[in-house]
Amino acid sequence: MRIASPEFGPVVLVELRVAIAALVLLPVLLIRENLASLRQDWKKLVFLGVVNSAIPFYLFAYSTLTLTAGYASILNATAPLFAAIIAWLWLSEKLTALQSAGLFVGIVGVTVLTWPKLSFGIDGAAMAIAAGLLGSFCYGIAANFTKKHAGGLSSLSVATGSMIAASLFLLPGAVAYWPQHAISMDAWISVVILGTASTGFAYILYFRLIRHVGPAKAITVTYLLPAFAVFWGAIVLDEKITLIMIVGAVIIFAGTALATGIVSRGTSKGS
Repeated sequence: MRIASPEFGPVVLVELRVAIAALVLLPVLLIRENLASLRQDWKKLVFLGVVNSAIPFYLFAYSTLTLTAGYASILNATAPLFAAIIAWLWLSEKLTALQSAGLFVGIVGVTVLTWPKLSFGIDGAAMAIAAGLLGSFCYGIAANFTKKHAGGLSSLSVATGSMIAASLFLLPGAVAYWPQHAISMDAWISVVILGTASTGFAYILYFRLIRHVGPAKAITVTYLLPAFAVFWGAIVLDEKITLIMIVGAVIIFAGTALATGIVSRGTSKGS
């Protein structure tokens, strides 16, 4: 996203990303299953396509126009916090005192991470940060929706159907904002990788995780994003790793571990 978004623009980038993912997944669905589930559960798939893909993908693509890949990935790692809050509000899942403390710690971590950029008024930083947090909020909604309404669907059907829905949703905007300038080969390669590996096949694994271990545990895969994003950002894009990023990330991860019950589960197993 960091490489391709400036050249394509967020809307076109995300349209290509989800369209490529749909083209990759559709033949696999036809071979392994059939299209019956797509017709039968199309409303659920449209909701997931919009809330779990189209909107958050756009928001994070927009955020990477201003923020580094590592910084944006730390904002993405707040998704489990939002998932826990939404599960409490929507699914009436009870929060222990430790989990409530974790939510507070997570909010402190987000504040530590974002405050310097907000206070010093870096151009576009406030909007980019808000976009990243809103994207994570969308992921939290979608994870809980999947648990409540789409748990019986196959991961392949959900991944394929949601990608098709997202591509149709974004198509008018992509046509309107299609770039008039030449696009570099690096940007095209980035889009293909996003569509195939980071979206198509990755979403099959993600929705399978939700079905088997639940949304709260599945969404914790976002813990891994900052480590890889910071690493590749430093290697490929020469992005700097700041002390604020490290401190904010550690606090967010600690709060998320408490809020999602990971610490309490580990403690109970140890005892």
